[in-house]
Amino acid sequence: MPWYLQLALRQLFPKGRRWPSFFFLLSVLGVSLGVMILVITQSVMGGFDKEHNAKMIMTSGHADVNAGGSVMHNSGALIAAISARPETLAAVPYAQGIVMLTHGNHPAFPFIRGLDLSQPRQVVPVGELLIAGDIADMDDDAVLLSSRLSQAIGAWVGSTVEVYTPLMIEKLKADEVMLPRRLRVCGIYETGWTPFDSNTMVCSLPLMQDLYELGDGIHGISILLRDERDESVWKYARSLGAELGRSQRVQTWMDMNRDFLWVLALEKNMMMFLMLFIILVASFAIAAAQLLTVLRKTREIGLLEAMGARPLHLGLLYCFQGFFIGLAGTLLGMAGAVLALHYRDPVIATLAAITQSQAALEQFYQFSHLPVYYDPADFILISIATLTISTLAGLIPAIRAAYMKPAEALRSE
Repeated sequence: MPWYLQLALRQLFPKGRRWPSFFFLLSVLGVSLGVMILVITQSVMGGFDKEHNAKMIMTSGHADVNAGGSVMHNSGALIAAISARPETLAAVPYAQGIVMLTHGNHPAFPFIRGLDLSQPRQVVPVGELLIAGDIADMDDDAVLLSSRLSQAIGAWVGSTVEVYTPLMIEKLKADEVMLPRRLRVCGIYETGWTPFDSNTMVCSLPLMQDLYELGDGIHGISILLRDERDESVWKYARSLGAELGRSQRVQTWMDMNRDFLWVLALEKNMMMFLMLFIILVASFAIAAAQLLTVLRKTREIGLLEAMGARPLHLGLLYCFQGFFIGLAGTLLGMAGAVLALHYRDPVIATLAAITQSQAALEQFYQFSHLPVYYDPADFILISIATLTISTLAGLIPAIRAAYMKPAEALRSE
């Protein structure tokens, strides 16, 4: 090991002392706290991203084939061709739209989605999402309501609701009267995904086709894939799109939720950017401690220069100290973050019990626990940023030490 690196370690860990220097411990503590906050923030944000992605896939599938808003007729052969592909786990046709729903004196304008419930495998597992009712009771005169929609209109399993469709307006233009459709509520579902639970309802595909007079038409085909990796989904969409041509449009779940995913990514990146300032604050403490060391050891630095030490060696001496402080702080901070996240749920449960906010946590965030996802890329990025900032923090005292004149340094008191 070069002499200047040995000297750097000797200054951080003075010989004969039981503990490292006080400035070293204080600097490492500042860096470790910054790293700990960064890791916790990025891991929690990553956990929320994963939870949101899983909910989006649950409610829309991995891919979608549609005609850009137009109705697709005679789609049986297309569905069979998509289902026959080895990558496809399920391909379910659907029709969707907006209706007016009333129960008593409570109106609502939900998004309705008609699914082919005769398929052996469903893209949206409505049967597994039911919190009340039974999917076996589902027929062409029954609907499933989302949890918040049922609360808004005061309907429950067994209630009768009236459905008004935009088709009624077209009938009135032709001097025809179309009465609302009375339907039975056979189940209440909840996905945990707020946009889907707030104002949606599910019915059978024949019922939706009847409400909108689509005949055998559908609006699209939801596809569930065996391989859920993003790159596999993109590859499947490109392959299927090339096969179908321009007559149909193939979209991935990422295409359908592009804006929302962009917001999530921006939020995570902004949190990383803002939390990095904590490391910057710690770096000033490193620079100040190292500068004091340079001032206290002025005569020693002058002696080293007189013995032939070059300015580069003196600069590396203090830059290496900053690097070592950053390395120790990074390791301790990551260990502390993983430990804190391991006990996150008991801590949150205790705080929620004290503040009586457990119900609000579940209502607005839709999670009874704090999700966490450890992304190796985050750990690598945090480590590189911390080590770079810590090393650069030693640059100011390094420059001060490197450009001291030996004669003046030796005369220093």
